[in-house]
Formats: sequence, structure tokens, C-alpha cells
Amino acid sequence: MGIDYLPLARDKGEEIVRLWNKELGKEFPLRKELFYQNSLEDKNVLLEGSWIALEKEKLVGFIISKIWKEDLECVKNKKDTGYIQVILVDSDYRNKGIGSELLRKAEEALKANGVKTVVLGQDPWHYFPGIPSEYIDTVEWFKKKGYVEFGEEYDLYCRLNGEGQVTLPVFPEVEFKILDKWQKNSFLEFLNRCFPGRWEYEAIKYFEKGGEGREFVVAEKKGKIIGFCRINDSKSPFIAQNVYWAPLFEEELGGIGPLGIDPEERGKGYGLAIVQAGMYFLNQRGIRNIVIDWTNLVDFYGKLGCKVWKRYIKYEKQF
Repeated sequence: MGIDYLPLARDKGEEIVRLWNKELGKEFPLRKELFYQNSLEDKNVLLEGSWIALEKEKLVGFIISKIWKEDLECVKNKKDTGYIQVILVDSDYRNKGIGSELLRKAEEALKANGVKTVVLGQDPWHYFPGIPSEYIDTVEWFKKKGYVEFGEEYDLYCRLNGEGQVTLPVFPEVEFKILDKWQKNSFLEFLNRCFPGRWEYEAIKYFEKGGEGREFVVAEKKGKIIGFCRINDSKSPFIAQNVYWAPLFEEELGGIGPLGIDPEERGKGYGLAIVQAGMYFLNQRGIRNIVIDWTNLVDFYGKLGCKVWKRYIKYEKQF
């Protein structure tokens, strides 16, 4: 069997989506728009570390790797970390060394770009925060390749029954509201001060893609932003993490997270309250199904009726 390995190409996008849905679609249905957004259009894709495998022009596997390429202050400390966003081989062509060769090519390119730690998932514009726990064979395969487990993450789900179930929290000194468009700069300043890094990066990208504020609930105290909660739905400017798998639901899916409270204001109940506020505003939009992605705060969100939906095992490899 002759396998050709070629660089990732945009014109193979639809074939890649078909292969993904053949193998993973029941649990993680991939939309073409999501693949183009997260893989083909992300500036952080490492092209020399992203490959497709062809057998007589038929796509039988692919790998996509990433490094932080963007020159933003909030991600400068991540330059020695690389990511395998996804690797997938057609189940009819497994155990023939295709996956091993794809991974070798990706790792070689990552090393050449100064990467010291490779993480599975968790990339900018990621699909997964780790290996989905149901893919036991994948877990064992990566262990043999030298990858080491370093924890678990979860997606949570809750179902709202209708208007009135969730109320807007009331604190005499704090107001929970949707971010106004004119507050963009003060909001980004708040994130830079309290949550520099990935959450700040994602907010910058949100505004770059035309976001005007409706995806952020903020907590204000004396006119100052002291907390935030991201909320997503089908009208958001891009397909956000917690609504990736919306095709699994007959009704619209809403998403909550990330969220955070100014360190100086913690311990006062504002954290859980801003999640409740996020649920309230999504419920007001007629959304009943809610997912909170990439978290290990199961007990915290459980106070609002959220339960574990999907589980991921985190793996990394040191060069």
C-alpha cells in the first residue's frame, strides 16, 4: 500500500470533514464552518507540521499541529509550547503506521520551531482540552508514543425548564448586565489586569471578528467591571467552544464560560452569581440547553444543576 504524505491544503477541507464525521461524528459532529474556522483559518497552524495522508488520492488520515505565532503580549509566554490539535486515521487504514508517520512529521516540525512541550488539544481555536475519555485505544497509543497524563477536564451540561427558573442575581452593591459596546476598552483592560493570557486573547479575537458585547455578562461595582462571564449562542460572531457540538441537540444550544472575578472581590458569592446571570440571559433568549466547556469545577457548577457531560484526559510530551 503506497501512502503519500502531503502538506495540509485548503482544498482538502471538505474531505477532512467527511473523514472526521465518519469516525467521530456520533459524539463530535464537525461542521465545515467550524473546521475552516479552527484549522484552516487559524494563524497559529504550523503548516510544516500539518499533513494529510493519501492512498491513490483518497484521504486516509491527517494531522494538524500549532504553535503560538501571533505577536500579542498575552501569549508571549507560551512560545515554547506546541499543540497537536487533531490526528485522525481512517479506521479502515489503521495499524499500518500512518498515524505514527503523521505524528513523527508533526513532532519533527514542532521541535524545529523551538517547542519544548507538546500538548494534545488545548491549542488556540482548539476542539478538545484533551483526549475524549471514550477513545481508550487513542489514549494507549499516545502513551506508547511517550505522552504522559497530567489531569482531567470536563464539559458540563444543564437543562433549563423555561422562563422564571433562573433569576438575575441581586446584590445591593453589584449589577449584572450585558457588556455595552462602548465598554470594550475598559473590559479588555480588566482582562489584561486580572486574567492575562488565553481569556484575554479570546476576547481580543472576539472583538476583531465583529463582536459588540452581547456575548459577555459583566459584574459592575460602583461603575467598575469586577467580573465577567462569556455566553454564546448561534448568533455569536464565531462558533465558540461550548457550542461546538450543537448539532447533537434538536433545540438551540447555549454556552457559558470562561468566567472570572477580580481577585480583590472574591469570596463574596459573585462567581456563582455571574454564572447564574449568564444562565438568566441565555434563558431570556429562549435557550434551554447549556454547556460549560473545559472545566474541572464540577462541584462549583453543580450548585446550579450542571452535570458532567463529556470527560477528557490531558496528555503532554516533553522534548
